[in-house]
Amino acid sequence: MRQSNQSKGDPGLSDFSGTLVLVGAGKMGSALLEGWLRLGLAGRHVAVIEPAPSPGLAALKTSGLVLNPDLRTLREPAVVVLAIKPQVAAEAIAPLRAMVGAATLVISIMAGRTLDFLSNALGSDGAVVRAMPNTPAAIGRGITVAVPLRASGAQRQLAERLLSATGAVEWIEDETLMDAVTAVSGSGPAYVFLLAEALAQAGVAAGLPKALAQKLARETVAGSGELLHRSKLDAAALRENVTSPGGTTAAALEILMAENGLKTLLERAVAAATARSQKLAG
Repeated sequence: MRQSNQSKGDPGLSDFSGTLVLVGAGKMGSALLEGWLRLGLAGRHVAVIEPAPSPGLAALKTSGLVLNPDLRTLREPAVVVLAIKPQVAAEAIAPLRAMVGAATLVISIMAGRTLDFLSNALGSDGAVVRAMPNTPAAIGRGITVAVPLRASGAQRQLAERLLSATGAVEWIEDETLMDAVTAVSGSGPAYVFLLAEALAQAGVAAGLPKALAQKLARETVAGSGELLHRSKLDAAALRENVTSPGGTTAAALEILMAENGLKTLLERAVAAATARSQKLAG
């Protein structure tokens, strides 16, 4: 598995030519779009298909992008990005079949929808990339895992540049790993938010005022995440650095690291999410 980072000499997306069609501009689709424009993608190269555009999306029309064009005017675009809910995938993709050409790169960020499903739904033997981003993409700190099908080196590079607009990118070759990816990083932000929620509730139970407990929990989780991001040490080493033998942290970790503690709960949680992802994929 290889992580991608844009080099200092990378032109961003200012050199992109052709047409990019974004299908779905909800939270994740909008995060991608804003990232592309920030990296220099010219709005005139973008067409967005979104039946319920937000005020923010409508305002982006000033960049030159086209909102909800007649699909008949979009023939063989360079890229189509599918940012729709997996439940409506078949219905939403059907009208796109006539638009997608042999040279079109299709990138899907739908959870659970496999490369085979995408190829069959599109009726195409062209290049497809299945990707799984996560919600920190909204602030450019997400991580996306991608798996390609029939993508040339140039198409993989283009997909990488587009997906890197919201954070780091990792590539895998075994699509079966995507269910576990979804369970760890796709759903993972919710686990972290639950930790902050539960830590605040525990603080209230220990006697802290609710507002203070919430702020302490929020800033502790956020600050610890940033420290983990910046540090060269792994999570275990950072944990050990905070833990003094016989101290307060050690007393708490004795509970959290017990046989049926946090590690076991997370293993069960990730296993449950993985199984659900597999079921959604059929």
